[in-house]
Amino acid sequence: MKRSIAILMSFVVCAVLLAGCWSKKELPDLAFVIAVGLDKTEDGRYLASFQVVNPGNVAGATQRGGGAAGVPVSMYTSTGDTLVEASRKASKKLSRILYYGHTNLVVIGEEVAREGLNGVFDAMERNNQFRTTSRLVVARGHSAKDVLAVLTPIDKISANQIIKTLEFSETSWGQTINNDVWWAIRSLSGAGRNLVMTGITIEGDPQRGKQQTNVQSSIPNVRISLDGLALFKKDRLVRWVSGSTSRGVLWVLDRMKQTNITIPWNGKKEAIGYRTVRVKTEVKPQWKKGRPSILVHIQTEGDISETYVPINLADYRLLFQLEKAISRDIEREVKRAIETAQHEQTDVFGFGEAVHRTNPRLWKRIKKEWDDRYFPHLRVTVKVDAYIRRTGLRNTPYIK
Repeated sequence: MKRSIAILMSFVVCAVLLAGCWSKKELPDLAFVIAVGLDKTEDGRYLASFQVVNPGNVAGATQRGGGAAGVPVSMYTSTGDTLVEASRKASKKLSRILYYGHTNLVVIGEEVAREGLNGVFDAMERNNQFRTTSRLVVARGHSAKDVLAVLTPIDKISANQIIKTLEFSETSWGQTINNDVWWAIRSLSGAGRNLVMTGITIEGDPQRGKQQTNVQSSIPNVRISLDGLALFKKDRLVRWVSGSTSRGVLWVLDRMKQTNITIPWNGKKEAIGYRTVRVKTEVKPQWKKGRPSILVHIQTEGDISETYVPINLADYRLLFQLEKAISRDIEREVKRAIETAQHEQTDVFGFGEAVHRTNPRLWKRIKKEWDDRYFPHLRVTVKVDAYIRRTGLRNTPYIK
């Protein structure tokens, strides 16, 4: 009898704990959101754009009536006073439930970035579907909706192309940065570091980029490309930087992997190219009369990538001179980036975090005035040690 009761109770417990698929969602009922765009309407509400994948058009290259296959993604938009409201209201236009488990890109409109990002990431962090590893970019000169609507020729899903471009550009060129939602939340919630994000723009007419003909030509009429860095103060975009200044930001952040630097030689501009292969940046706080200062020490190793002047690269004395010239060029880039950030009173380098780590007691006293009072007048010393490890297969160029 006791054994029967025990068996019965075990069945009851299993029936309670293993309640079945009560929260199941079938695949045909889900709309997979690959990217999210955030803009503002004229009345100040959020305009959310959702790039939803069309699985049949991505997985198969099915021909329809002799023409090309359908577009791989569809765009849906909705408005709301909050992001959650905008997301829920999209159900009026969709026959499926928005699913954010595969969302890997967030495009923020420039107007949203300038007005402030407070609250933008809160809903994303709380949602158990949304990945905080989703990449972040700021739409520069165009709306986030237009950026996501452009069809791309190589990668069928434009969000995937943007993500790959972010990764490869940071690795190969060093003037853009590949940040995610978690990095943004950490920068906004902490003290001593402000946010920096990569800008993205549209080359060509955005209206033509939405048409399928854009991917049916060997030379697309419209492209999306990365464009500079957005510097934030607290949660607001305050300045765009590009070119060597944006590269200077990455030098200090220790996010530089590879890049190519061209230096003048013997009166000729852009005469010798230097390709970095290893970079290490150390930020060291120092103290003078109770006031903090910063030492930025950059060590880089690289190769000679090209020469446009006659030079004997087998001469070690000339190599030492080249190393000094390269170091000076990098130092100029870094100082220009630091001066730009100090002018805007935004510590995007994390100097405040370094001060906090070394002297918590002092940081507690100055952190509230760090960006406005201390950082703009902070003394920063830049030291660069560049080394040439290889000169390629030819020591003496054929150029005379």
